[in-house]
Amino acid sequence: MFIDSHAHLELDPAGPEAAVQLEQAQKAGVGCLLSVGTDVAISRQMVRLAEKYPSVFATVGIHPHEVAQATEADLATLQELSQHERVMAIGEVGLDYHYEHSPRETQLDWFRKQIRLAQTVKLPLVIHCRDAFEDCFQILDEEGGWKCGGVFHCYTGNLATAQKIMRKGFYVSFSGILTFRKATELHEVARQVPRDRYLIETDSPYLAPEPYRGKKNEPAHVIEVAKKLAELKGLELEDIERITARNTKELFGLPIDLPDDQAKIAYRIRNSLYLNITNQCTLACTFCPKFDDWMVKGHYLKLDHEPSESEILEVIGDPTRYEEVVFCGFGESTLRLDLLLSIAKKLKDKGIKKIRLDTEGLGNLIHGRNIVPELAGGINSISVSLNAPDAKAYAKLCPSRFGEAAYPAVKEFIHEAKRHIPNVTVSAVGVPNLDIKACRQIAEKELGVPFRLRPYNEVG
Repeated sequence: MFIDSHAHLELDPAGPEAAVQLEQAQKAGVGCLLSVGTDVAISRQMVRLAEKYPSVFATVGIHPHEVAQATEADLATLQELSQHERVMAIGEVGLDYHYEHSPRETQLDWFRKQIRLAQTVKLPLVIHCRDAFEDCFQILDEEGGWKCGGVFHCYTGNLATAQKIMRKGFYVSFSGILTFRKATELHEVARQVPRDRYLIETDSPYLAPEPYRGKKNEPAHVIEVAKKLAELKGLELEDIERITARNTKELFGLPIDLPDDQAKIAYRIRNSLYLNITNQCTLACTFCPKFDDWMVKGHYLKLDHEPSESEILEVIGDPTRYEEVVFCGFGESTLRLDLLLSIAKKLKDKGIKKIRLDTEGLGNLIHGRNIVPELAGGINSISVSLNAPDAKAYAKLCPSRFGEAAYPAVKEFIHEAKRHIPNVTVSAVGVPNLDIKACRQIAEKELGVPFRLRPYNEVG
């Protein structure tokens, strides 16, 4: 399902009723949304809507535009409302120096108060920040607000600011502004934000995306934001749907079931099918995301058992639906070599021309023989993770029982692959302080194969 992470249901008295908006959203594939409080009265109203409609969850808070009228009694009411099981965050709160409907000092004071409230009730923050990032960051630093987690909604800042937000563990959320043709700087931000740090929203009834620009916005239109994000990220719409739904659920702790909550043996990205046939590894790479999270582009890959060949073939179904089948999951596929070879042969027999293996390149060391000629029977493309310019660095970055013997074994595997496999690529993850230039030279000059840099924030 798509999730609209920030909407204002019934905020516009002249707009359609919540029931109508939710019906239209459901038809469009938006199965869940957060309706956001902007003062005490509206926060209370959002809670009532969340009680009434299963697809709606609420946030409670006082917008910086409204804090000039806020009282200590309002803060107590917010704390009471925040105890409701359908309330998922404190927000929207923050600073707005563009309009300054409330005095700056009052905004600063109430931002601090609501951060403290979020800390007390252990809820994340939904932050509104316009022309005020410096003060916003300073208050979050001083109050320890980053520990709450949260999102900068309707993000329109630059890439450097977004990177600081993400380093602090917060998310950025893209609204209909992303679809505007002249929002070129924001387009570049969206391209660079890693998959586990972005949400989508409408901010309805405001900021309608193209092609609805100039009209009243509604939750159904979040699909247009997702389409633009898919275009900018080079992903399919269903990838954005899956990723943003997962991110929104995790940030807010939404008590909902997603279609991808179960472990995946096979998962699709764009028009390729990826096979996750084992979670066993020969390496314990320090940058591997599975030590923190088992998600890949919204797919959950932590297996509860080693799948059998019949299970794998069943989930593959008709492989001719895909341009390529890839053995690549959160594990080293050559550890199940016989299974890999059998499935690859069956795929080839069904006419699949592109079968790729993403590997650590230690298969020969693992099995005590040269396995590359065996792979050549079904695999026609191999991507090998080199990940370091020398044996010592490799052993430190990708520790294993093989120690410094692993690195030369990987290079020898690549040499053998060149002899038997039509397409061989070397990759490396751009972890901080890694000599990428040296890795590239080893791949292209010494080994004679193409090199691909994998962005550190997109591993997996």
